[in-house]
Amino acid sequence: MIEVVSESRCVSCNQCVSVCPTNVFDRGDDGIPVIARQDECQTCFMCELYCPVDALYVAPDSEQIIGITEREAEQQGLLGGYREKVGWGKGRTPVASHDYMYQLSKFAKF
Repeated sequence: MIEVVSESRCVSCNQCVSVCPTNVFDRGDDGIPVIARQDECQTCFMCELYCPVDALYVAPDSEQIIGITEREAEQQGLLGGYREKVGWGKGRTPVASHDYMYQLSKFAKF
């Protein structure tokens, strides 16, 4: 479930607002997205994946709000953690590149 939108990292691109399939966010008056309907979050991680500055944290439990603060998420390295694990973002290695078949396909001649 969406837990944190980091006001200090957010660049007001509102990608999270655009990609959320359940309309969890509202655009704030200052341009920073606000979690307006947290109970509607389906924990699809789309918002966290598309955030270009790792300003979001989606907790893996879709049933329970854990109530983590931005500071706690920052200290624990959770902001953008899912995005990092799948290899999205500059300087990160895509998950597929770790796959044996993907590695073989680079050498295959089709």
